[in-house]
Amino acid sequence: MTQHPGWPPHLGPLRVKGGVVTVRAIRLRDASAWSRLRTRDRAHLEPWEPTGEAPWEARHHISGWPGLCSSLRSEARKGRMLPMAIELDGNFCGQITIGNVVRGALRSAWIGYWVASDVNGLGVATGALALGLDHAFGPVGLHRVEATVRPENLASQAVLRNVGFREEGLLKRYLDVDGQWRDHILVGMTVEDVPGTVADSLVRSGKATWG
Repeated sequence: MTQHPGWPPHLGPLRVKGGVVTVRAIRLRDASAWSRLRTRDRAHLEPWEPTGEAPWEARHHISGWPGLCSSLRSEARKGRMLPMAIELDGNFCGQITIGNVVRGALRSAWIGYWVASDVNGLGVATGALALGLDHAFGPVGLHRVEATVRPENLASQAVLRNVGFREEGLLKRYLDVDGQWRDHILVGMTVEDVPGTVADSLVRSGKATWG
């Protein structure tokens, strides 16, 4: 079995408005924090996430994390994705995932993230996304990373703009989200779009500092 380039990651630290952001591989002992935040923040998260087959509370019960974590880490070891935890000042506060990693002539993936409601607006998602993109274009060896976001999700669009994504089109009725087929904006970035690193650009713009 070939190990994924760049796995397991430990990224940062990058200081943003809310504190010090680091990104690392998910682990089994994240269960309690993951379940607590996902259950508490249902109203904050559910409108933007794919529709699930089971009720929200059942899907995010602490008992479900070991199997989910094991499955995601197995995919990472096969080179298909990088499932990572976002920490703020050493505390689990969200997740960021590089998924559908394709090698060969394409060398691309998508990136997605969520953060807890109480760190929203503090630069945490922006910092984590910058670290994740630099890892994707660096150790992981990708050429292109893309993301999708609903037109109504202005906060997430701002995060994507902050790290340099460009809008590439509108995907009509792209994904079943919160019970309906929703349009999504497609954004993309290639390694040629990044002068230096994404994190460096945040530092130059005053949105972050190293350490």
